[in-house]
Amino acid sequence: MGTTYHRRQFLHHAVFAVPSMIAMDAMAAQLYKDKGAGVNQDKKLGIALLGLGKYSEEQLAPALAETQHCKLTGIITGSPEKIKKWQQKYDIPEKNIYNYENFDSIKDNPDIDIVYVVVPNALHAQYTIMAANAGKHVICEKPMATSVADCQAMIAACKKAGKMLSIGYRLHFEPHHMAFMDFGKKKKFGKLNKITAVDSQEMEKGAWRLDRERSGGGPLMDLGIYCVQAAIYSAGTNPISVTAKEGEKTDLDRFQEVEQSIEFQLEFPNNVVANCQTSYADSGNLLRVDAEKGFYELQPAYAYDGIKGKTSQGDMGLKNVNQQALQMDDFARCILNKTQTRVPGDMGLRDVKILMAIYEAAKTGKKVNLDL
Repeated sequence: MGTTYHRRQFLHHAVFAVPSMIAMDAMAAQLYKDKGAGVNQDKKLGIALLGLGKYSEEQLAPALAETQHCKLTGIITGSPEKIKKWQQKYDIPEKNIYNYENFDSIKDNPDIDIVYVVVPNALHAQYTIMAANAGKHVICEKPMATSVADCQAMIAACKKAGKMLSIGYRLHFEPHHMAFMDFGKKKKFGKLNKITAVDSQEMEKGAWRLDRERSGGGPLMDLGIYCVQAAIYSAGTNPISVTAKEGEKTDLDRFQEVEQSIEFQLEFPNNVVANCQTSYADSGNLLRVDAEKGFYELQPAYAYDGIKGKTSQGDMGLKNVNQQALQMDDFARCILNKTQTRVPGDMGLRDVKILMAIYEAAKTGKKVNLDL
């Protein structure tokens, strides 16, 4: 699911004007030109949200009011007390409301094309596979799953069903991060020297994310995955090894089952290292790249809005957008146009392999080589 930064409603979701210092690559240009290119303008795919927690309520559902190629048509929830509110607010018919017991019957509902899985991490595999078996395309929130085997099973199930699988990596549709992807790919600031990625926040006692059985781990699974992702697209390639060290637990009551913090280093080809840090008992929201011809950084870097960027040449000057609306619209276009999503299950699998390697490195104190 999405990170639990302070959730503010988006006030402005304007597309951005690119300053002369940033040459837009084809990927970004495609996203922000005619977003309906090649798509039947009258066709909107129906999305059902599976899990009605804060991320669905405060981010995904409002974003679906802004989408061009998909719309909210159904809900799947284990909380009956939430149904009336959602039904009234989003005009959802009774026939498009499901619980976890009758979820399989969604296969007979033509109003729903996509199931967006937004439940605790350990349940991602189960419901992704069920949705695929019911003949629905799937968006699964990050992290994709809590094990490599589960990720592989999810990919296999969607492939067997002939359905598309996308991971909820919203920042791949955010202009600042897209610029970082372009910088990393084209080395616009010369050879990279160092990458720094920090994503930390306070996690309240009793949150499900502190329950290892449901979360699969602590801040690494929730926040650190953003650091992993950012380091990879900033470097423009996959890492080859990882070292890590778990931080001291200063609150043994809160962090009985998961790590309180963890630091890790991703090594990339050409001796480029990403120094990453994530914690549930601290604050930090930074992505920075130091290169031979200058630097570029985002701070805050991973929030739903309010991302700010600058380089050694000045402010990036990019506006904020509705990341989730763009993410879901892009997936709908991929389905309608029969094209590959830029955030496929294979990417989610790669990242879970890295997360597991980080935990192994922290446990053993040894460098873990990556075969990605």
